[in-house]
Amino acid sequence: MLTAIIDYESGNLHSAHKAFERMARETDAGDVVVTADADVVASADRIVLPGDGAFPACMAALRGKSGLYDAMVEAVEVRARPFLGICVGMQLMASTGREYRDTPGLGWIGGDVTRIIPADPALKVPHMGWNDLVIDHPHPVLEGVTTGDHAYFVHSYHMVVQDAAQRLAHVDYGGDVTAIIGRDTMIGMQFHPEKSQHTGLRLIANFLKWVP
Repeated sequence: MLTAIIDYESGNLHSAHKAFERMARETDAGDVVVTADADVVASADRIVLPGDGAFPACMAALRGKSGLYDAMVEAVEVRARPFLGICVGMQLMASTGREYRDTPGLGWIGGDVTRIIPADPALKVPHMGWNDLVIDHPHPVLEGVTTGDHAYFVHSYHMVVQDAAQRLAHVDYGGDVTAIIGRDTMIGMQFHPEKSQHTGLRLIANFLKWVP
């Protein structure tokens, strides 16, 4: 079993790699590699797409890597490989990103990525720090994670999904802010599981064990 963390030069992948390696050892889930090689992504059993920065820049960087975008899309859409998007990697799953300019996303989860506008003007954007998850729908990757568990966020934009059934969890930050999305073999987390201590490690372990 091989889990490929896609490296398209969008963020520091060291902590994610270490967290996934640790949980792969604990769950006997095989090897974890950080890669920009389209052939490795094409042959991987699971795919993780992280991301830090702005939606348009991340999408451009992903498409700019030779063969990488196409290999990922084919693996997920055609071969139904389990996929996890993290932070902007989750946002890229949307129909459209509206950061700076409208940018088409992967279209895997219907919805738009829009700026967080808290109802309470005292709440600052970006939304940064720990927040309590509210579980909206059960999912195998959320096994053992309950409402009130903490996750670590750093973001100014979030996804507004079209189908409420595909929003698996949210947090309250002057209104609902999408935290976890998913359908079929795809799941996305707006927060950083690799920085979310016990809750994040549990989610990573669940993803590595998940058989959709």
